[in-house]
Amino acid sequence: MTDERKAMQDKAMSRSNRRVALICGGVFFGMVGMSYAAVPLYNLLCQVTGFGGTTQRAEQAPDEVIDRQIIVRFDGNVTPGLGWDFNPEHRSVTLKMGETGQIAYVATNKGAAPSVGTSVFNVTPFEAGVYFNKLECFCFTEQPLAVGESVNMPVVFFVDPAMDKDPELRHVREITLSYTFYPVDKPVKPIAAKSQDSATANRL
Repeated sequence: MTDERKAMQDKAMSRSNRRVALICGGVFFGMVGMSYAAVPLYNLLCQVTGFGGTTQRAEQAPDEVIDRQIIVRFDGNVTPGLGWDFNPEHRSVTLKMGETGQIAYVATNKGAAPSVGTSVFNVTPFEAGVYFNKLECFCFTEQPLAVGESVNMPVVFFVDPAMDKDPELRHVREITLSYTFYPVDKPVKPIAAKSQDSATANRL
């Protein structure tokens, strides 16, 4: 093989490699863009359908309260990396469908530094998510806590009486509302320094 022919082959190979790299890069960034676009679409799907146990948001309580009762249980979790205690004040309440209930979760920063957390939630059984409505909630909101600081986070909710007409949920007597807090690495607003007296004053 002559030097000229070898040089031509090397040049062609180099162009081919660059083309493959560009294609791979385009696919990668396209997938990243699609994943970001999918997040709001997925959230919208969940909010509309209750898919995956996602609850609904309501502006006001229903006019109708029926006799059928439902036990609502509450669960709190914290992912690794966030040194918080996070638990509901009460483990369960019993309400009539259509009746408004209110409980609070309590979060305390047990870590050695200020931190910010935010929560996600779901309802089980998943099929009940479309009937579980929240009038007030702390989900998806950044919560900063100084060292030793505690905060009460209320949840106001009701179970839509329409659930009583759903044949697939006739057997359901209990619903569990579960929250999980995870750390926010880059909060929208940096944590302001707080004095020890301020942190103590906010403790329960």
